[in-house]
This record gives sequence, C-alpha cells and structure tokens, in this order.
Amino acid sequence: MSQDQLDARRHEILSAARNCFARFGYGGATVRRLEEATGMSRGAIFHHFRDKEHLFLAVAEDDAASMAETVARNGLVQVMRELLERAGTGESEGDTAGWLGTQLEVAHRRRTDPAFAKRWAQRSAAIADATRERLQRQRDAGVLREDVPVEVLTQFLELAYDGLVLHLATGRPAGELARVLDVVEAAVRKP
Repeated sequence: MSQDQLDARRHEILSAARNCFARFGYGGATVRRLEEATGMSRGAIFHHFRDKEHLFLAVAEDDAASMAETVARNGLVQVMRELLERAGTGESEGDTAGWLGTQLEVAHRRRTDPAFAKRWAQRSAAIADATRERLQRQRDAGVLREDVPVEVLTQFLELAYDGLVLHLATGRPAGELARVLDVVEAAVRKP
C-alpha cells in the first residue's frame, strides 16, 4: 500500500471509530463493534493503532487538532457557530453526533481516569492556548473589551463552548442558540 492509501485507511478508521465511541461510549465500543463500524478486521485496525485506548486518543486528538486550527484562524465563537450550523441542518449528522459524543466521552474519562486526564491535559491546552492567542490578537487590534483579562475571556468562551456541546449532545433543540452566540460574541467585544 502507498502512504496515501495508508493515510486514507487511517482516516476511515478514525471516522468510523468516532461514531462507534459516540454511540456506545468507550467501554461499549468493543473490538467487535469497532470491526463492524469500520468494516475492517482487528488486525487492520490495530495495524494503525496500538490498541483501543490509542485509537480513542487518536480520535480525540484529531478532533482537538482540527478545533485548535479553527480557533486560531476564526476564534472559538466561530467553532460554536459551525457546530450549531451542522447540528441544525442535519448535514454531516453522523460526523456531528460522533464529534459531540467524543467530546462527552473525553469529559467523562477526564473525570474518572486520572491517567487519561493527565495525558489529555497537554492536548486540551492547545485549544486554550489557541483561544487565548486569538483573543490577545483581537485585543491588540482594538476589537476586544479591555476591562476583563484575556484569561477570564478565554474561560468564559470555554464555558460557553462546553455548555453548547452539552446542550446539543443531549438532544435539546437549538432554538435561539444562534442569537445566544451573538450575545456571547458581543460580551467579549468592545461596545
């Protein structure tokens, strides 16, 4: 297999595993279920990932890296807007549900597995750093309010993001959440 084919297969495994972890949770995503979800044998899956733990970490890391890139480019509020739009239109519903499920599973494992929490702290720091750096650039450009420290604004946006993920992942209707995000964005900008 060429490197492009190996990369494509790895991507297929990550996508299918994301949905499997979202549907069944980490514990319920057995190797058999992962085989069914990916359409590949355990040998093919674990050729790319050492074990289920590393597969889950790869899914979560892939999501975190993608999110950190978007945050650095467009800000955390834009990540929330895109998530809300995908959830509202039903487009990429499987991807959105998988992504939301992965986020909840990461949160659960951070609370219940100290070793995982320690490993994950480094990965989640990248998103916080990207948010903080973006906010600092915005403040330097004169766009952000100056009466609140950037660190507090970062935590405020992270809290809004966590609330949105929980809201969508529990199946609650989007309702006026686009307008709520307008309020969130207005809260960090200069009046």
